Amino acid sequence: MSETFNIYCDESCHLENDGQKAMVLGAVWCPEAKRLEIAQRLREIKVRHKLPADFEIKWTKVGATKLQFYLDCIDYFFDDDDLHFRALIVADKARLNHQQYRQSHDDWYYKMYFSMLKTIFEPDAGYHVYIDIKDTLGHEKVAKLHEVLANNAYDFSRRVIRRVQRIHSHEAEQLQLADLLIGALSYLHRGLAGSEAKQRLIERIRERSHYNLKQNTLLRESKFNLFLWNGSAGV
Repeated sequence: MSETFNIYCDESCHLENDGQKAMVLGAVWCPEAKRLEIAQRLREIKVRHKLPADFEIKWTKVGATKLQFYLDCIDYFFDDDDLHFRALIVADKARLNHQQYRQSHDDWYYKMYFSMLKTIFEPDAGYHVYIDIKDTLGHEKVAKLHEVLANNAYDFSRRVIRRVQRIHSHEAEQLQLADLLIGALSYLHRGLAGSEAKQRLIERIRERSHYNLKQNTLLRESKFNLFLWNGSAGV
């Protein structure tokens, strides 16, 4: 029987006219069989820092008083071989030209989601995709995303991409990790620099990943994979 993986997706600055330059789509994934163990390890880190076990890891909460806690979360991600991350970064949304490619922003958004996820999918494994419910993807759009992902992966029977559903971020520590890593990339690519704690966290990600976070990684990089979209071919 094929192995099943859970993919936890989040996004930053994805709306067409939100006034933000850069957009990031990203996902943390792990074997489904390891999800509870990973969640427990992260809860233990919270308790070790005298935080409630249900404290929600969030990029917006990063500050000087909790810096070591967030550094420990980043180190845990890089130390656990069962955790992986992939992000697609659109550095400048002003370059979008939907009219030229005869597509809506939603059409392009689904293409970006598939571009972000496609290197994760393996044809001999199964995947459950979880998306943060706070975002603009309602039930109909989630169903459409599942259709787009399955069709583009030639998975018409949905044997590979078995589930796409929305969940609240407080329900899954892995989704909280995705929020943290995506937030760091969004902060960097929007050129922000107002928080020393956030800059320290970005520097720790650079150190642990061995990447400068401003260039593509190799396509088959499995731990910390980055794709900077350049606007080619409408996708």
